[in-house]
Amino acid sequence: MSDQAPACPMPHAPEDTVTLAHGGGGRLMHRLIEKVFLAAFTDPALHEAHDGALLEPCPDRQAFTTDSFVIRPLFFPGGDIGSLAVHGTANDLAMCGAQPMYMSCGFIIEEGFSLEALAEIARSMARAAGQIGLRVVTGDTKVVERGKGDGLYLNTAGVGRVVAPDPIAPVRVRPGDAVIVSGDVGAHGAAILSVREGLAFDTALKSDAAHLWPQVRALLEAGTELHCLRDLTRGGLATTLNEIAQKSGRDVCLEETAVPLRPEVEAACELFGLDPLYMACEGRFAAFVPPDHRERALRALRAAGAAPAVIGEVGTGPRGEVRLRTRIGVERVLDMLSGEQLPRIC
Repeated sequence: MSDQAPACPMPHAPEDTVTLAHGGGGRLMHRLIEKVFLAAFTDPALHEAHDGALLEPCPDRQAFTTDSFVIRPLFFPGGDIGSLAVHGTANDLAMCGAQPMYMSCGFIIEEGFSLEALAEIARSMARAAGQIGLRVVTGDTKVVERGKGDGLYLNTAGVGRVVAPDPIAPVRVRPGDAVIVSGDVGAHGAAILSVREGLAFDTALKSDAAHLWPQVRALLEAGTELHCLRDLTRGGLATTLNEIAQKSGRDVCLEETAVPLRPEVEAACELFGLDPLYMACEGRFAAFVPPDHRERALRALRAAGAAPAVIGEVGTGPRGEVRLRTRIGVERVLDMLSGEQLPRIC
C-alpha cells in the first residue's frame, strides 16, 4: 500500500473556453486568474492577491464612481467591452474634475466563453488604463451557467483625485453659460448599430470611445471656470442636456446647425429613423462655461487634440427645458425620450 496521500484530481476542462469550474474557487479558477488577469495587469497591488487593495493616502478630495457594462457586441469598431469599461469609469471621474487613479473590475463570465477572447479583453483594459496611468488594483471573477450571461458583463468602480478648484455640477449652471461639445456626437451608437445590422459605409465608422481626462486637464490648466461637465453616454447629447436643464432649473438653447455630426452617423440614423442627438458617445462631453471663458475653453480643447464646437447657451427661462432651433429656423422642445433608441450600448 502506497504511503503517498491521494491528491484531488484537476477537473477536466476544455482548453479554450470558460467552464463553471473556473468560477468555483479551486485550481482552475486560480489558473484562470494567473494566466488571464495577472498576465494582463501588472500592478503590484493586484499581484498581492489579497481581498482588497491598500491605497496610498491622498491629500486632496477624492471622487468615487461605479459602473456596469453589458454592451452587445463585445467587440466593435474602435474598441471592446474592456477598453470601454476603462474609458467609461475614468471619464465619469474626469467629469468631476478628478484625475483617475484607481479602478476595480468584476468579471461576470458565461460558461463557454472563449478564453482567448477573455484574455484579449483583459489586455485591452490594461492598455487603456496605461494610457492615463490609471491603476487596476483589485477585481473579482464569477462564472454563470451557459445561457445566463450573454458572454461577459463587467462591473467597475473608480477612485480619482479631485484637482478642480471649485465644484463641477449642474446646480452651478448659470444663464449665459456657453454650451460646448468636445467633438462630433453619436459615433459610438452609430458604430454599434452598424455592427448589429451589418452596415457598411464608404468611410470607416468607428466608436468615439476615448479618455476625456487629458482634455479636462487642459481646461483646468488653462484656468477655465467650469460650471458643469457631463459625458454624453446613454441617451446622447439630448438626454444629457435634459438632465442638466432639469437639475439646474435653467433652459438650454441649442442651434441644430452648430452640432457637429459625421456624415456616416447622419446616414446610419436616417436609414433607421433614429435621431443622432440621442445617439450615445463614449469619448465626448459637454462643458458649461461662463461666456468670458468660452474662447479660453475652445483654445485649451483644441490644444488637447479635440475639435470642440459651441452649440448653444443657457437661457433665462426657469422651465428646465432644452430648446432647439432647427435648420429651418423653427424652435422646438428637445425632450427626453421615455426609453433608449438603442439598448445595450455600453
